[in-house]
Amino acid sequence: MDLLIVEQMDRLLAVFQPHCHDADTLKELRALLHEPQDWVQAHYLSTRIRAKALNAVKEGDLKGELQFAFEEVCAKTLHNLSSSKKPFDPDTPYWIIPLALKLAKVLAIDERKILDVATS
Repeated sequence: MDLLIVEQMDRLLAVFQPHCHDADTLKELRALLHEPQDWVQAHYLSTRIRAKALNAVKEGDLKGELQFAFEEVCAKTLHNLSSSKKPFDPDTPYWIIPLALKLAKVLAIDERKILDVATS
């Protein structure tokens, strides 16, 4: 399952990347997906993403808010896959698809692309 969820996150991030104005942490996350020995570092990345999400909320940027919420659950899931002694909540991966669907909607991306990844 670990490899499947990593592959699915990568595919979802690839769908969103061309549509996101601020893709810096998205690119970092995609790179980190391919470095299992570094997954524990996703904790720090999730903290940085959370700060961006809070800023987006403050600015009334719904697209940014949803993008960073999606990125954050991906980073937290990746951290949990590292077998860290301080994991995030175990339900974290279950938020990936619902947040991806919300993000797709605000970015005007066909939601079927998300469902195709989720069911692959």
